[in-house]
Amino acid sequence: MPSDSVPNGMSVPSEPSVPSEPSRPTVLTDEPTDSATEGATDAIPLIDSNDVAVPPEWARLQRELLAASEQAALEFVDCYARPDGTLPWRESWPGMDGSDDPYEGFQGLPMLYLLGGRTELLTLARRQWDAVTWQWTEYGQIHREFDAYYDWMHHGEANNLLYLLALADPTSVKERQRAVRFAGFYTGEDPEAANYDPDRQLIRSPLTGSRGPRFTVTAEDWSTHREVLDNYPPPFEDLPGVTGPTCPWTDDATYAHILDRMNARMTRGDVPLNLTATSLLTHAYLFTGEVRYRDWVLGYRAAWRERAERNGGLLPDNVGPDDVIGQYMDGAWWGGYYGWRWPHGAHQILEAVAIACTNGVLLDGKLSHLDLIRSQLDALWDLGHDDQTGPGGRVVPHRHVDAGWTDYRRPDARVPVACWSVSHTTEDLDRVLRLPGSAEWGTPTDRIAKANGAANSEHWFAYVHGANPDYPAQILAVNQRQLQERLTRIRSDDGDPAEWDVHHWQDMSPVFAEGLVQTMLGAPLHVYHGGLQFATVRYFDHAARRPGLPPDVAALVEHVDGSSATVHLVNCDADGQREVVVQAGGFAEHHIEHATVLGADVDAAQVAVDSRWLRVRLAPGGQIRLRLSMRRFLNDPTYDTPWVSRADQPALIRSRDLSEFGG
Repeated sequence: MPSDSVPNGMSVPSEPSVPSEPSRPTVLTDEPTDSATEGATDAIPLIDSNDVAVPPEWARLQRELLAASEQAALEFVDCYARPDGTLPWRESWPGMDGSDDPYEGFQGLPMLYLLGGRTELLTLARRQWDAVTWQWTEYGQIHREFDAYYDWMHHGEANNLLYLLALADPTSVKERQRAVRFAGFYTGEDPEAANYDPDRQLIRSPLTGSRGPRFTVTAEDWSTHREVLDNYPPPFEDLPGVTGPTCPWTDDATYAHILDRMNARMTRGDVPLNLTATSLLTHAYLFTGEVRYRDWVLGYRAAWRERAERNGGLLPDNVGPDDVIGQYMDGAWWGGYYGWRWPHGAHQILEAVAIACTNGVLLDGKLSHLDLIRSQLDALWDLGHDDQTGPGGRVVPHRHVDAGWTDYRRPDARVPVACWSVSHTTEDLDRVLRLPGSAEWGTPTDRIAKANGAANSEHWFAYVHGANPDYPAQILAVNQRQLQERLTRIRSDDGDPAEWDVHHWQDMSPVFAEGLVQTMLGAPLHVYHGGLQFATVRYFDHAARRPGLPPDVAALVEHVDGSSATVHLVNCDADGQREVVVQAGGFAEHHIEHATVLGADVDAAQVAVDSRWLRVRLAPGGQIRLRLSMRRFLNDPTYDTPWVSRADQPALIRSRDLSEFGG
């Protein structure tokens, strides 16, 4: 990427001066601290800063939002969960839908903790995961702590909480054991969950889980979801009496026809949505470092690339158990479960492909893994046309039906931005900048995209390319308003819990972490339906030996590119010293070569680091701006912290052989 400018009026931000009254220069030192907990961090390079200045507005707003989010999250849990974490709701809940939704409602708890929130949040997050898992096991949806069977859009939503818990504290033996067991459901090694065909590198059904593939669906499976699906297009074009644009699932006769066709056409074989399972296997790799998990992710992504090549470049949305495209769809490459036609079209496919491709890059550092998602974005772009009505600009098809491509809309920016934030290559930059309206990006929107979902990826992208220097303060203020509005709803929510919709917890969550993630971590929020949370940098509290910024410290990633990141750290406490450990990458996958102190009156502003971690000691009221020169994807990715390595973790527990008892 050129270092001086970017198209569409965005430019790499210049380095603004920071008003300060330095008491002494900022220097690199090898001096150990007096902390008794120093331990393994002794060898991490230390930058010592005493430059003192009034905290900027964004720093104040960031700390205020984190504090308000903590308090709101605790109030939310107190309002919607019993003391043991179970949810006051219904005595029974049929079907296969719904267990993902309460997990989604509580994913903000570990997110806040890993950014620097209080320890109570992590304790409650674990309690809520355990309680939801137990409650939906009692309802019948969950078996062996994992959905018995459902699709990977919903598995992905549920697993966001699981992945964030691992980032928040990878020392949990229970969570590491679960990661390995859950991965086994998709490697072919678990006989009760024979979801995977290792010979064909194929997941055997769109509906899978801890009980294995679900080849036959029943009326009960979809019973809780019928009214929602009334609002979607027909899943098939030969349903008697159904002409669209929507389909009446609540009509019993139509429902029976849908189930018959699903069982004949949709429930056997693989679909692109299953690429979301790569996060589960990557999660196991980050815990263990076992090569077999990495190889599974890379091999499964490669299998889908080969299927796209067989289909002329476009991903087919269904392959049968014999790896034949359209095996149960009369040869049609479209029309599969969560495919090009139904229910969401292109968006759901692009998300799943992006998740698999970015996981591949994380695991072995090769940006070529992004070629599959790039090819799909380009194919849809080429199929589009310039819209002469409305706001204008390029529109691309989002659905394919028997008559061809349809549902032309402006392409969404979130997947292209996610790809660029991983690669920082010119070609991925161009895919973002070609999107209609990109010249006007920069001002955050109040739009809410699900609980803890991304709504401002394109505006963050514009900010780190020089547009709207006030964006950090603006997005933090937007999230604060959203939080306060949600608290008002919570405090007036006096309805009967037995009448609540299954989405109630995610719809009422007061945690809006997008601004915190973007400003602190220098990355967009994770791809919502099961993507891992990538980051340019991540932080640890040196004194407390835990993830997140220390108390009163704010952090802003001002600029990112393929070889560097500019980070501004501020100690808002005028009385106490703070020490931050800065990590290169969300999973320590990057490597800091050297750090340049910006705006400091020193003879040698550039200092060698040569580590995945850097310690920064901030004087009371101190702040520092650093340009970190990084080699991206140099290191083996891991959940390790500066103090705890996966090599130090205890061996996994091995169960007894109970086959003689029939177990």
